[in-house]
Amino acid sequence: MRNAIRWKRRFTQSVVAGVVSCLTTTSMVSGQGTGPLPYRPGIDVTDYAITLDLPQRGASIEGRAVLSVRRWAPVDTLVLDLVALRVDSVLVDEKPATFARTDSLVRIPITRVVGDSFSVTVRYAGEPKDGLIIRTDSAGRWTAFGDNWPNRARNWIPSIDHPSDKATVTWTVRAPSERRVVANGELMEETPLPAQAGSVPRTLTRWRESRPIPVYLMVIAAAPLVYYDLGREGCGVGEFSSCVRQSVYVFAESRDFLPGPFVHAPEMVRLFSELIAPFPYEKLAHLESSTRYGGMENAGAIFYADAPFRRRTMQPGVIAHETAHQWFGDAVTEREWSHVWLSEGFATYFEALWVERFAGDSAFRDEMRQIRQQIFKAPEVASRPVIDTTQTDLMALLNTNSYQKGGWTLHMLRTLVGDSAFFRGLRSYYLANRHSNALTEDLRRAVEASSGRPLGWFFDEWLRRPGFAEVTTSWRYDAAQRRVIATVAQGTRFGAFRFPLTVAITDAAGKEHRATIDVPAVANTTVVVPLQLDAAPRGVAFDPDVRVLATFQAR
Repeated sequence: MRNAIRWKRRFTQSVVAGVVSCLTTTSMVSGQGTGPLPYRPGIDVTDYAITLDLPQRGASIEGRAVLSVRRWAPVDTLVLDLVALRVDSVLVDEKPATFARTDSLVRIPITRVVGDSFSVTVRYAGEPKDGLIIRTDSAGRWTAFGDNWPNRARNWIPSIDHPSDKATVTWTVRAPSERRVVANGELMEETPLPAQAGSVPRTLTRWRESRPIPVYLMVIAAAPLVYYDLGREGCGVGEFSSCVRQSVYVFAESRDFLPGPFVHAPEMVRLFSELIAPFPYEKLAHLESSTRYGGMENAGAIFYADAPFRRRTMQPGVIAHETAHQWFGDAVTEREWSHVWLSEGFATYFEALWVERFAGDSAFRDEMRQIRQQIFKAPEVASRPVIDTTQTDLMALLNTNSYQKGGWTLHMLRTLVGDSAFFRGLRSYYLANRHSNALTEDLRRAVEASSGRPLGWFFDEWLRRPGFAEVTTSWRYDAAQRRVIATVAQGTRFGAFRFPLTVAITDAAGKEHRATIDVPAVANTTVVVPLQLDAAPRGVAFDPDVRVLATFQAR
């Protein structure tokens, strides 16, 4: 997602021209490993079937949620998150059940349940305080859009509202026929309902998402939206089809803006499917919506803020960012909130990879240089690590550490192990944890396997320590050795870091030569650059390709 202040940064000019409960869960799926105590111990919701009746006006909804539940450890009470809304009844395996209600929880005894799998049905009603954003816009149109991140789905969905508990979902929505209903997954049904005297026509719409996703990605849109098909050219390979179906849904007044920057959406899916794996969901819809974020990566149905549509300022960068999330964040979801960089850092870097592919190396270096400058200026980078286990304000995790520094960590990892091992490792990490959860250690192990190198030091250095390298360089020419002697000093504010450093030497004839030296995590190091020169060079440049997260000063 683009964060709560609708994080904006200048997208590369040449391209413009054409993401509160801080507890964690252990689930019985791949890519887990050991970790803290579970959010809902012993319980795994595997499927949600949610039926909603939406009003003609006002904000009151009626809902029925059927949860398929698996119990994998001794548990006598199912605890569901649900804020404020009235609970009318609960069924367990289709039989009436007692329940206890608090302001934010529904507690359901399950001591009499036989077996490990059972169903729970919750009927509920009321006006959601958050999560499902219902409003009438300036044109008098009633609209509703799901907006759940990080744990706001509990305001309208009885659920285990935590990213570690992923499930499939079916949406059945009855709404006035003038509204188009869009949701995760594949459209299964659109059926006009029998007319009721004195009532407006209503339609039943059903969508089915057959891949497990976290509750924060489960959304609907209900609004008078216009459909635009992005076509089938360059559409990218998907898990469901050899061609990923993409479309855009906008309000009527935005129709003339299309395809606009969405003309690039097919090539984005094609690039990411080539780099990682086939697109993981049934379709990809892009929606003009109401959301507190610049973009929100709901699985198969990305919601964007409406202002860039109205102002005609939507840029390709946000589309690439949210599209990359479909692989990283959606299909592979961080198991703990403190590892949110596995979502936002990946999306940030893959947005830059799109720049690299379609605008070239120079534009890519400019992009990484701009992101690096943002990292240098951010106070949270100087005071907190990327994997921030002490932060309890989940919204505060949408910061420069999770986005920009996380993305830059991937950039340095690519430099360290090389393109082949890097992308092979990412593919292995993705495929091992697809439609499941992961932690940073899962990524480390995958890239260690692809590169044949121990990388614990790298992940500790850049993800579990605040800050970045502060480097002062100098050099001299040693005529006897016919070599350049480079000296690298590191500042004391964040301590010393270990990294490979490219040195570009321009010889006396004006020809450039390059070599890479290994800088150890010490305050001062002197290295002989492994290049022979017949005379003193004209100049020496350090990190010419923008590959080290460091400030550089010459001495």
